[in-house]
Amino acid sequence: MSASYLLFVLLTLGLVAFFGHASYRTAALLPQWPSHINPLLHPAEVTSRLLIIVVCVGLGLLSGRGPVALGWQLPTVGLWAQVGGGLLAGLALAGVYIVTTRWVIAQSQGRYYSPLVVRVIIPRTRRELGGVALAMIGVVVMEELLFRSLLLAGFAPLLPTWLLLGLMGILFGLMHSPQGPWGMVAIAAGGVLLGIMLVTTGSLLLPAITHYVANLAQIIYVYARGLPPELAAP
Repeated sequence: MSASYLLFVLLTLGLVAFFGHASYRTAALLPQWPSHINPLLHPAEVTSRLLIIVVCVGLGLLSGRGPVALGWQLPTVGLWAQVGGGLLAGLALAGVYIVTTRWVIAQSQGRYYSPLVVRVIIPRTRRELGGVALAMIGVVVMEELLFRSLLLAGFAPLLPTWLLLGLMGILFGLMHSPQGPWGMVAIAAGGVLLGIMLVTTGSLLLPAITHYVANLAQIIYVYARGLPPELAAP
């Protein structure tokens, strides 16, 4: 193992630890978050996402794995098939999340899912919806670079792919702890699915499009219907 790759591993794990701390802090702040401020559009949040994207790119270059191994290249064959597949897979994933989450909420009286994240990120106006749709690009790029590109493709020389998929999925779910136990489980499973997409295609394109469409479809669904009683503030 080269010194640069070892440094890549240590710094990437440090970045994951930072994400974990940020997730913990987010869970603590959400109950007091001002209802008129969408965190996805807050200048500090937008700036931090851009900085983390730059850091992730730097870590990928430090790894020495190369853009192809990290999934940073567009597929030379089947480009539009992956775009279309991502759109369909994202819509399907959003549908599964919506149906299962509503069922879990109804069956558990809200014990296993926290609506705090939904309450603060759902747009209040069409203009804000456009801003959220744009901000979600940065969210998805950041998460795909860290969890799929760096932790899965970047760590491939260290552990078997199946083990990396499981560990990455668990970490991905834990980073969404503000959404409660069910939110973490559902997102962990989704993370494994996105990881499999990267492994099978060799590109971040399919998982990134799937991830973005799934997130945005859920936001549009709740925005169009309005917050249901089980997600409304008490």
